[in-house]
Amino acid sequence: MAFYILFIITELYILAAMGYDRHVAICNPLLYNVIMSQKLCHKLTAIPYLFCTFQSLLLTSKIFTSTFCGSNVVSDFFCDNVPLIPLLCSNAQQIELMIIMFASFNLMSSLLVVLVSYMLILITIYRMHSAQGRIKAFSTCGSHLTVVVVFYGSLLFMYVQPESVHPFSTDKITSVFYTLVIPMLNPFIYSLRNKEDTYQDTSPRECVAKALLKVLEGARADEGP
Repeated sequence: MAFYILFIITELYILAAMGYDRHVAICNPLLYNVIMSQKLCHKLTAIPYLFCTFQSLLLTSKIFTSTFCGSNVVSDFFCDNVPLIPLLCSNAQQIELMIIMFASFNLMSSLLVVLVSYMLILITIYRMHSAQGRIKAFSTCGSHLTVVVVFYGSLLFMYVQPESVHPFSTDKITSVFYTLVIPMLNPFIYSLRNKEDTYQDTSPRECVAKALLKVLEGARADEGP
């Protein structure tokens, strides 16, 4: 269960980091290699893992140091913290409150980064005059945005509300999306690269060179024979 909590929460912040990456790639393509340096990428990976490890160990230790009573059958197809709450005889309300607080903070903070990033991306796309540039920008964000909607939607439905609001049978169906569907989509998201994507595959020096070349070609065309 500790590893499950660790990887689920980490996925939230990785998706947020990917949203920021796409914001930099589209809104500041010439500074992409400068802003998204290797040092920053290491920080965007290491900090979520450390923070999520703390939450995972805290929730797991809190649950398994409590007293269990009644049936020992977990009403789910994988080991999660929410289905264990009805089996607790002590600290059940406190643990449920902790889960809701942590889930709300993780979901809202990471989702805020994603929303702000895409808001700035939409503003940049709106200011583009080239239809081809807009298509490339949308293709860069399409797969990531699809996963964000499915992943965040299912987690918000399952965790950011008391257990009395919805039955565990509904939770089983919802959990399928972020335990089975999202992992199957991840290979496409993390490995799919558009070879024609000038935002990510072109260095700042090459961007400047191509821009200057187009200016010179336009000036020669205006001068005529």
